[in-house]
Amino acid sequence: MVSSTTSHHTEAFLSRLAHEPAVLVQVASTQGSVPREAGTWMAVFAEALVGTIGGGHLEYEAIAQARTRLQKAGSEGDDALVRVALGPSLGQCCGGVVHLRFERVSAADMPALALRLSQRALAPVALFGGGHVGKALIQLLASLPFEVTWIDSRDEIFPADLPSNVHAEYSDPVQGAVATLAAGSSVLIMSFSHAEDLDVVAACLQRQRERADLPYIGLIGSKTKWAAFRHRLEARAFTPAEIAQVTCPIGVPGITGKEPEVIAVAVAAQLLQTVNAT
Repeated sequence: MVSSTTSHHTEAFLSRLAHEPAVLVQVASTQGSVPREAGTWMAVFAEALVGTIGGGHLEYEAIAQARTRLQKAGSEGDDALVRVALGPSLGQCCGGVVHLRFERVSAADMPALALRLSQRALAPVALFGGGHVGKALIQLLASLPFEVTWIDSRDEIFPADLPSNVHAEYSDPVQGAVATLAAGSSVLIMSFSHAEDLDVVAACLQRQRERADLPYIGLIGSKTKWAAFRHRLEARAFTPAEIAQVTCPIGVPGITGKEPEVIAVAVAAQLLQTVNAT
């Protein structure tokens, strides 16, 4: 997965750029151990900052250089590629090398920047369920490198304003949406009823049997719920190997809180582990 500054940072950057110039600082390439990967960026304004290239002294020095370039607008060398070694002289012990591109931009550059910064790889996620945990997850996934399809059989549960990387989809029956999910989607199942959950799980396993293109199928619930689901899936003629493709309970182990926000953090962390492993 190619990770980068998230879409809400892009929106904040372009919104401010409409009124004042900035210097876009982007990680052009890297060698060895570094804080962030190529493509990561931050926008430096005269009195504001959007995004991050990893923090620490590297970012501090980059901000200072960017503001110097911003003050010298129109002079030769507005754009530059700078090599930075992350050694003791910089106060960072990563040991790698980062090449930073400094680029002065203004409102006239907004269309090209909008296209350029949107051309990042976002991992597709399908979230079935608009309950408390689902809503908490949407808030969290909005700030992570995911493209989310949020699905429910109750159209009225979706808020009017959604994050730019979230698309709401009404589907009745809810499992009907499984067939049209983007290939490579990670699926999270947490609808308002166990019957709907079971139908979505079954639809996912059927798709896996036919296409094998869903890298993660996560079902919210207890071990007791999953034991009951396994028996029902066996009754629908799914094999033990097929059923084993479902993760239940979901979320990284060791996080025991039951609050929706806590569950959302555990689930998002597991999603990131899954996507980074592919």
